[in-house]
Amino acid sequence: MVKKHFFILLLLSIGALSPAYALTKLEASVDRNPVMEGEYFVLNISADDELDTGKLDTSILLKDFIVGRTSVSRSTQIMNFDAVKETRWQVLLAPKQKGQLTIPSFSIDGIRSAEIPLKVVESGSQPEQANNLFIDAKVSTDEAYVGQLITYKVKLYLAVELQRGVLNAPVIEGAQIKQIGEDKDGSEIVDGRRYRVIERTYGIIPDLPGQVNIKGATFSGDVLVESQRRGGMFGFNESRPMQAGAPSLTIQVNPPPESFQGQWLVADLVVLKESFPEDINEFTVGSPITRTITLLASNADENSLPDIAPALPSELKSYPEKPQRQTFVRDAQIVSQYSITSAIVASKAGTFTLPEVKVPWWNPRLKRQETATLPARTIIVKGGTTPEAPTQPAWQANSTVDNGGSWLTTVFAALWLVTLVLWMITFIAWRRARKQQPLIPHGQPEVATVSGLWGLEQACAQGDASDILQHLQQYFSQMTGSAMTLNKIAALSPALSQAISQLQQSAYGAKTEAGHSTGASHLKVAISALLAAVKAYDNMPSSNTYLPLSPLNPR
Repeated sequence: MVKKHFFILLLLSIGALSPAYALTKLEASVDRNPVMEGEYFVLNISADDELDTGKLDTSILLKDFIVGRTSVSRSTQIMNFDAVKETRWQVLLAPKQKGQLTIPSFSIDGIRSAEIPLKVVESGSQPEQANNLFIDAKVSTDEAYVGQLITYKVKLYLAVELQRGVLNAPVIEGAQIKQIGEDKDGSEIVDGRRYRVIERTYGIIPDLPGQVNIKGATFSGDVLVESQRRGGMFGFNESRPMQAGAPSLTIQVNPPPESFQGQWLVADLVVLKESFPEDINEFTVGSPITRTITLLASNADENSLPDIAPALPSELKSYPEKPQRQTFVRDAQIVSQYSITSAIVASKAGTFTLPEVKVPWWNPRLKRQETATLPARTIIVKGGTTPEAPTQPAWQANSTVDNGGSWLTTVFAALWLVTLVLWMITFIAWRRARKQQPLIPHGQPEVATVSGLWGLEQACAQGDASDILQHLQQYFSQMTGSAMTLNKIAALSPALSQAISQLQQSAYGAKTEAGHSTGASHLKVAISALLAAVKAYDNMPSSNTYLPLSPLNPR
């Protein structure tokens, strides 16, 4: 009993000798110094007591810093009957400007922390190996011309795991800017440290001469970084917001030289190419000749490429398609392409010369005007007789063709109306059957929309060959998912090739002595054959398997 009273008295004595715990120390520190302008760093503030989290006022930081997320943790440790308590704040800060800044003193319950001198350096000026994240950007040239395509490549270097983020385009006035191609994701070793590298390419096209300032691309997002100590409130790996920016750049833009003659085009290299039926030595009057002219320009914008409309002898008539423009990346070079396909029809026999095609352009490297040339071509056209009529369908095999009889026109109009009704019935049945079909497996191109087929049928009903060919290209472009020319469509099946040729011959072929076409009946038969070939191709088992060209930029 005496021992029990003695033990109680001992505990009371120890409690009386121990001082009441109160705040005696307030310390502040940063996780690194110096820091880069606009980059987040961590301010740690610790107090040796368990305090209310609202006692720390961070509003005094708003003058010189962007104040981000603030987190608080408390801990209590008992060692040798002594209780050690701690309250810790971690504040994310980003300096608003470079130079020498000061993190001010904080005060809680009359206890103050010391001020922290902080050096803020320009973004990108720190040694690269010391950074977890930084941006580098380069332009293809420091001196350019109005309308010249300037390549701006930005690389985001990451030595930490990226959770989320946004890479913003550079800001520039007096110029057009657009992203070219897709982002590239790779890795590089910089000063012995491996970085994940995300690369993006922009095209900048200055509109006005003078000095152009480019405010560099920026990144903002969240990354995972290793915590400085175990048991911290962020955990072993903490999520930290980060932002970085590429350095600003300046480009001198020159006006077009006064000595330049022609439509202004500036590029590193310009080439003219031609696609022509080389396997045919002689052509026939009324038979269409397909010719494709392609203009390729390195490091030029596709919209700056001029339209090409070559002059032809009066005996040759040209029926051009809609020009195609595109930009792609090949061998690390940006290439713009303009192509136009035309059907050339001769109205007389003889020897004709397709004149050379010239496109003037300015070489910015050599600073001189150059010319891309497509040499002249001589063709021999024979004939003078009316081309043979296309093979008629079986239901017209016993019909007699008499261009001078109006009754035949009436018969064909009635047959055409019947055919159109049958097409409508077939179309409705096809739609009902299509609704019951399973979805197309992943990886196969989608079938062309109904509106595309309906538009083609409507064009056929109107009987305008140019409109029909245009809707034909639109329909197959929807079906395949890529731009289709008549040459590409003709290559899909022999029936389509023959039907397109028959339609061109009927619409653009030779004339009779009276100056009329070879016959409205021939055109209607050709239209009927074309629609039949299209529907036959749609019903082929392999019609949905279209093999596109090899990638322009294979990996």
